Amino acid sequence: MSRLDKHRLLSLVAGLAALAAAPLAVRAQAPQAAAVPNSPPAQTTTAPQPQATPEEVGDALMARHRYQAAIQAYKQGPGKSADVWNKLGIANQLMLNWQEAVRCYRAALRLEPRDSRVLNNLGTVYDSQKQYGDAQKMYRKALKIEPGSALIHKNLGTALMAQHKYKKGWEMYQAALAIDPHIFDQNSGPRVENPTSLEQRGAMNYFMARGCVRAGMTDRAIEYLRMALNEGFTSPQKIATDSEFAVLRGIPAFDELLAGQKEH
Repeated sequence: MSRLDKHRLLSLVAGLAALAAAPLAVRAQAPQAAAVPNSPPAQTTTAPQPQATPEEVGDALMARHRYQAAIQAYKQGPGKSADVWNKLGIANQLMLNWQEAVRCYRAALRLEPRDSRVLNNLGTVYDSQKQYGDAQKMYRKALKIEPGSALIHKNLGTALMAQHKYKKGWEMYQAALAIDPHIFDQNSGPRVENPTSLEQRGAMNYFMARGCVRAGMTDRAIEYLRMALNEGFTSPQKIATDSEFAVLRGIPAFDELLAGQKEH
């Protein structure tokens, strides 16, 4: 797995972030009855053991990555809330059951049309299928509801990058990093796939370097520039003349990176 894969994507996502796996109910131990002198020992009674709900069982199974078993548990509930439909969508998406995931997310939205987590998750499904227009609609709807979400900004930025809309994608990345400088470290849940072409990956890394510079993460910025150079998207001359990277001048790792590339 490349260093870039460890740093970023995909996915995301707000849906699974909200899916804090609820632990199964702890069995309560009934206190023993106090002994009465010169009387027969009292019989102890056991309090009824609380039963875990199907949703709680499903949450525990999701936490163990047992997605098919979790789906079966969620389906056993008496009625499905928007939250349960969202969890069913996540489980199916993580099993690559795209059509079923879409059906579950849409069922959740029928109950809660303004749930930004579900809109975001549905967007990631469309992204995975390269249906970028539909994905962007979902992300933008989600941002209207939750404009302070770094995750949704990041996902929209990646979708734009995949369409070679580098400037707009960079603006979304910049907004995401301004909200959460560590957003690209998060790696759980449904996520948008990395751009597939060499040019797209190079562009993504170049603009990620810009964002990291602005966020004060110089080491990471240099690493992204290294990947952008290796992917042929940029050149030492372009980096040297880009005012965004002026603050990196004089840092040994940055100077060595440019000097090493020029030697090639």
